Amino acid sequence: MGTFIQLVIDGLSTGSVYAALALAIVLVNQATGLINFAQGGMAVLSAYIAFALTQLGAPLILAILASIVASLALGALIEWYLMRRFERGDPDTAVVVTIGLLTLITGICAWIWSYDNQIFPPLFPTGTVTVLGAVLSFSSLGTIIVIVAIMVLLQVLFVGTKLGLALRAVAINTQSAAFSGLPVGRLLMVGWGLAAGLGAVAGILVAPQLSLTPGMMDNALVYALAAVILGGLSSPIGVVIAAWLIGVLENLAAAYIGFIGYDLKIAVPFILIFVVLIGRPQGLFGRKAVVRV
Repeated sequence: MGTFIQLVIDGLSTGSVYAALALAIVLVNQATGLINFAQGGMAVLSAYIAFALTQLGAPLILAILASIVASLALGALIEWYLMRRFERGDPDTAVVVTIGLLTLITGICAWIWSYDNQIFPPLFPTGTVTVLGAVLSFSSLGTIIVIVAIMVLLQVLFVGTKLGLALRAVAINTQSAAFSGLPVGRLLMVGWGLAAGLGAVAGILVAPQLSLTPGMMDNALVYALAAVILGGLSSPIGVVIAAWLIGVLENLAAAYIGFIGYDLKIAVPFILIFVVLIGRPQGLFGRKAVVRV
């Protein structure tokens, strides 16, 4: 039982990292209707900014806050200066632009900080607590609590605030939103800025658990996209639950299914996607799109 609980908690912690990035992808999609593949690179850049500030002597909490603020500004700037030229054109072109942006940001991080592994300061106390024989780190518990808080805040934003409803209106139909008097350009900047800030949280959560490198979010981005597909692009709660499900099932499959082991556990989320999408193409918690023709 202790081993099982350990695997579940560790899976929830790992899934929480995927969830942070997945929530940022959902936020951009809810604001613009696009999938932002550059989200992983922006998260890495944010982590490096926080790391550089700590190296200059800034307290960790101030470095993290400064990094999130810088990410908010960077996300808004990218939307205003770059993505706005493509958002009203072919969506496929805009997606390709975000992939190019991912490569560019990763290259910039490597150019400035190199590919050498860097040690990011721990965010949470280094102690552990024992529950039913399982040793749970404060880092794992803290990561889960942070993601739950963000999930609740995003759900409240999209469902219970005028800003969230306006962002969704712009994503659904930009022209109708503009005719209704909504400041479309400003809302798009806000959506990208918020998503970049959320990506910064993801990068800062990952950095202490792994070595800080330009490519540290590559695997997390793949799992985050899997969580988005499973949970549904319209549901922040859904993508978090899907990310947790992926993290837990990966751990359990690696430990208890002999032919999968730790070498093939990466296949687990994709098998899960295949099974779920046969019955629910919109994802576990997504809504069906109804198009009038």
